[in-house]
Amino acid sequence: MSVPTAARRIRIGIDTGGTFTDVVAVDEETGRTATTKTPSTPADPAEGFLAGVRKVLDLMDLTGESVTAVSHGTTVATNQLLEGKLDRIGFITTEGYESVLEIARQSVPDGYGNSYFWVKPPRIVPADLVRTVGGRLAVTGEEVRPFDRDDAVAAARFFRDAGITTLGVCFLHSYADDAHERAMLAVLREELPGAVVSLSSEVLREYREYERSVTTLVDAAVKPRVGAYVTNIRTRLDEIAPGVPFYVMKSNGGVLSAEEVVHQPITTMLSGPAAGALGAALIAGAAGFDRVLTCDGGGTSTDVTVVVDGEPTLTTEGSVGAYPSKIPMIDVVTVGAGGGSIAWLSPEGTLKVGPQSAGADPGPICYPSGGDRPTVTDAHVVLGRIPPHLLGGEIPLSVDAARAGLQRLGESLDMDLERTATGILEISAWNQANALRQVTVARGLDVRDFTLTTFGGSGSLLACRLMDVLGLPRTLVPPNPGNVSAFGLLTVDVRNDYVQTVVSKHADLDLSRVRSVYAGLEDRARGALDGEGFARDEQRMQRTADLRYVGQAFEVRVPVADGDLDTAAADDVAQAFHAAHRQLYGYDFATDPRQAVEWVNLRVSGIGPIRRPDLVELPPAAGGADRAVTGSRRVFFDDWVDTPTYDRIRLAPGDVVAGPAIIEEFGSTVPVHPGFAATVDAHGNLLLTRESDR
Repeated sequence: MSVPTAARRIRIGIDTGGTFTDVVAVDEETGRTATTKTPSTPADPAEGFLAGVRKVLDLMDLTGESVTAVSHGTTVATNQLLEGKLDRIGFITTEGYESVLEIARQSVPDGYGNSYFWVKPPRIVPADLVRTVGGRLAVTGEEVRPFDRDDAVAAARFFRDAGITTLGVCFLHSYADDAHERAMLAVLREELPGAVVSLSSEVLREYREYERSVTTLVDAAVKPRVGAYVTNIRTRLDEIAPGVPFYVMKSNGGVLSAEEVVHQPITTMLSGPAAGALGAALIAGAAGFDRVLTCDGGGTSTDVTVVVDGEPTLTTEGSVGAYPSKIPMIDVVTVGAGGGSIAWLSPEGTLKVGPQSAGADPGPICYPSGGDRPTVTDAHVVLGRIPPHLLGGEIPLSVDAARAGLQRLGESLDMDLERTATGILEISAWNQANALRQVTVARGLDVRDFTLTTFGGSGSLLACRLMDVLGLPRTLVPPNPGNVSAFGLLTVDVRNDYVQTVVSKHADLDLSRVRSVYAGLEDRARGALDGEGFARDEQRMQRTADLRYVGQAFEVRVPVADGDLDTAAADDVAQAFHAAHRQLYGYDFATDPRQAVEWVNLRVSGIGPIRRPDLVELPPAAGGADRAVTGSRRVFFDDWVDTPTYDRIRLAPGDVVAGPAIIEEFGSTVPVHPGFAATVDAHGNLLLTRESDR
């Protein structure tokens, strides 16, 4: 029975990408979804966001009164850092530590024995905008020297006179006690009212002074722009759906209300890729796969993650652009291999692809107002792998313009058109394959044990080639793959992460102190969820700890059971660390009493569950896959071959499409290479397998 329009309730997920803004709405009564896309508006991302809301409401013949919540994945903070568009920032730190940004960390991005041996990231704050304040805390948080208020006032007045209104404060050992940073904040409120201030004890309550300093400064740098963007959308969204809850995706796999995210802007880094990984994990899990590689191909880049037992792996060792950001984030590896990645000739005369991208403006050569440099999309359209249009015909593509651009590039390489286009796609496929190896082989995992899940507008175009390169058994392509990241926004819970450094050898662990720290972190998490409107009986606390062997520089995170932490429970944590270390590095010291285990950080994630959309099973249909054939066109695989085209929306569970074939839908295309077949499962997913394995 249909639900009356007035009674229908929907939730909307919107993911803003470099080329398109993806929109998914789920009907809370039936679980069915509606999807659409609209061009992104880089000059004002809010325009594309609001256009997407209006478009999906028109598609469903609804008004803003039917909207119960809106969740958003944004690239505002990420793009600001990648583009280096940072305002002048001031840095206040402990006396004697003014060079912490210069000392930084050793970086060896290209291995030993070359000119990159001693590369350090650029300073996020120039040396002349660093000021120090007297006072000192011990590693335990005890005060060694009192806070020097005169120094603090002098620093505040210096920045006031210099016109600097964005500041980061990071005092030595403030993760153990934040009293000195609070005192500094009070001075800044008196001397520099209205300034944007980030305190390290609020951003990252964890040791390692350089990473904590940079993370705090990154938070301060993006706070004005993210705050203005979110506030702007909140105001304009009220014109469509007054008072509707508005959530923003965080990089840790949770969402946060817009009112709170303006105080934690750094948590929105990698917002879109995190949503895509979670959406793909849910879809693949429902299809029966719990070990999954996600491959999110967009216009500018491809993001890959690994999912084990239905959960994407997390890390705190990430970075955005040149700046390390030590916040909890889904472990995403990004490579410049998207549809808009530009093919170019290196000084050595070899073909290269990316990381430069034509983006949405001007776009690939084949676009109506495209650029003049060939891209991956141009190669696909010339080879017939994609139709001469996007979004069901909304954006026409010029095959002739793309062919001319590729021919010019091919002449400089002494290669014909087909070889040039195929070479571009081959390089792009290997770039993606190397990224997938980084999240598997480099983590001690066998890539062949995983199911590849491809999504995004360009994510599935090279799926068959990736299966060959990596030896993958199968690829799952969800329905509406271009909108999986937006769908993922509707599957995630409200989540806040809290950390406290407590360094102690396992043999000397003070269990009462550990219990006290965990209790304090959980109190903070519960208070935040109270503010988000979650009842105490709905809230869920998740404990973890970072452990290492004494002498190691980095830690391994392991779960900590709920309840009272006694000696037996602590020993279980240590055993879990040994096992995790063995999986990651191939060895452990579980039986060597000479190698002590050390606890470093205690962590709590406070989770407020949100109802996930149901994945609806599709009814079978008679007639087989032939009912979905729409025609044919010449497509180049190893040679030109007349290839049938299929309308994916007409395919039904149980249908099998044997390659060569092209399966098309509104937001994406799936080329099925010769020797491969695509089988439709109960949820409408395409399962790509080799004919010999089927």
